[in-house]
Amino acid sequence: MRILLPTGTIAEKIVRRAAAGFDADVVVTGKIASFLTPDQLCAIAKDGFYDVVITSGMCTASFASAEEELGIPVYRGPRHAADIGMMLRLLGEVEFSRTVPADEFLAGIREEEARNRLIQMEEGASCAFTLRGCRIGGDSRMKVLAEIMDAHRQPDIRGTAERYLAAGADIIDIGFGFDAVPDDVRRVFAVLRDLPVPLAVDTQDPALIEASLPYVDLILSLQEENIPYIGAAAAAAGAAAVIVPGDASLGENLRAAEAAGITRIIADPLLQPAGSGLVSSLGGFEDRGYPRFFGAGNVTELIDTDSVGVNALLAAMAHECHAAILFTSEHSDKTQGSVREMRRAAEMMALMGDRPYAKDLGLSLFCIKEKRRRHEPSIPREITRDVSPVPDELVFDPRGNLRIGIEDGWIIAEHKGIAFRGKKWDEIFHALLADDRVSLLDHAAYLGKELYKAELALRFGRSFEQDGDF
Repeated sequence: MRILLPTGTIAEKIVRRAAAGFDADVVVTGKIASFLTPDQLCAIAKDGFYDVVITSGMCTASFASAEEELGIPVYRGPRHAADIGMMLRLLGEVEFSRTVPADEFLAGIREEEARNRLIQMEEGASCAFTLRGCRIGGDSRMKVLAEIMDAHRQPDIRGTAERYLAAGADIIDIGFGFDAVPDDVRRVFAVLRDLPVPLAVDTQDPALIEASLPYVDLILSLQEENIPYIGAAAAAAGAAAVIVPGDASLGENLRAAEAAGITRIIADPLLQPAGSGLVSSLGGFEDRGYPRFFGAGNVTELIDTDSVGVNALLAAMAHECHAAILFTSEHSDKTQGSVREMRRAAEMMALMGDRPYAKDLGLSLFCIKEKRRRHEPSIPREITRDVSPVPDELVFDPRGNLRIGIEDGWIIAEHKGIAFRGKKWDEIFHALLADDRVSLLDHAAYLGKELYKAELALRFGRSFEQDGDF
């Protein structure tokens, strides 16, 4: 396969190194490869007898006309020249995209393959038992149980539950505080009873547990103080139960649950927070013949650090402990997004198979950092000028000022009583320009900065303040 690689002088050396060993011509078309036009491409390719052309992944032009004239495919290469070798090795095996950069395209393929593997693995997995068709234990994937605390005080309990489901929760756990009464339990579950996933009640109060029995699939948590009062009723209702230690040991409470007739049992040795026995508590996750419950949320909530890495590491620990259920919550602002993070981490653990490390799985939990740095060549220049600080004098745009904020997952830009709403900064900016709302270049630059900052705030679940630091 004869390949044409048009590039720029900036990336030429990198592309030539990557193309070594392939039947490829590297042709310099200017300083920057992304500025290539269809006419330029036709001019350099028409006499070359090529089978395929790979343009820069940063190109914004459409090469459909060039492809038609040349009669050969024109694929979009990776955005970074350093990744071109990855694409060349797969030519002939993968049908690349004409519009999507190759690195992004391949990442999408790997993710789709990973998700298909997860579906196939779960469909063929063994389990200890099921809850509304959800496999628990065995070699099935760890299931994410998302807790909603103080559910009886939630203004939109249904909306919260559906948000957790969309984020990947396998089980919705409904928690009730000490001030809850049985009517609160019945009211909440009446709103949630038709959700398509198992429902759990999270309380140790026998009266509240009893009120939940017509609705729930799982009870959190039973121990020596409530098993004598509610154990038989739970067994008669067919509910599964998480058993925890109290004054009595976990083993003693497991035997008491068995004696009460509960057959679907999950053992919870109680994971301790970091600094209060986290490592030593892992010793309690021995095989007792029942699926294991891993209370990761108790750790994530009680440490002041970003939740992404903590949740990934806790999921890996749970995997090594052969846990069946991962407990998480988003009770505090700092743990927002934990349901999604824990679901992704659980999927990564499932994809490991016989691999020794949780890497190169097709799925990842990278959020801010990247897996590897790309070392692109420096930008050629004749003169470098150090710029001065922005002047203190502020010149207002004759078109007027804009107020920017985020509301309910949207970016809002308000100008003279009209609110422009969107998900992407550039879409809003384009709408403002099209509606003649901006007239000064420095104002346009400012708006681009603030709108993109608002988009980042949405992406990372952070608060936003116009003119404030991100």
